[in-house]
Amino acid sequence: MAEKELELEDGGNKKGKMMIIIIAAAVLVIGGAAAFFLLGGSDEPAMDEQAMSPTPGASDGAPAANSASLGSALYVAMPRPFVFNVPGTGRDRLVEIKVQLLVRGADNEEQAKMHIPMIEGTLLRVFSSANADDLVTEAGKIALREQSIKEVRKVMQEIAGKDVVSQVLFTGFVMQ
Repeated sequence: MAEKELELEDGGNKKGKMMIIIIAAAVLVIGGAAAFFLLGGSDEPAMDEQAMSPTPGASDGAPAANSASLGSALYVAMPRPFVFNVPGTGRDRLVEIKVQLLVRGADNEEQAKMHIPMIEGTLLRVFSSANADDLVTEAGKIALREQSIKEVRKVMQEIAGKDVVSQVLFTGFVMQ
């Protein structure tokens, strides 16, 4: 009877050791995968090099020259989300919008970054004129985005003398 108890204890001990080894291996694999994804190299320099090099196989036609003069697509993130109240028929709503600007070329990126306070002020003025009932619908969000790009282009034309911003992108839209 005592021998059977010892065998059961040894069997249970082996199972416990095996579970610890399996758990430790799983933690190491997950930790290694996380380190690979978080600490792995970024492709940004490679993208910049591609943007600087001429497009292979491009013809001498006008469309190729036009796309080369536009530059590569770059995104300028607004430093903080826009948080504001909008009136509605039932009640006022709190809205948070995260915005990024699509610009073409490094010179336009620098212009947009230099004038972020003016762009923020313009966007806040446009956003605060919105109505909660309109923002509930997809058409209302599209109209707000179109009004935003129109106003930002107008302001940047006055300041920089050219169209700096191609699009205003809503990367986050929350309404409570």
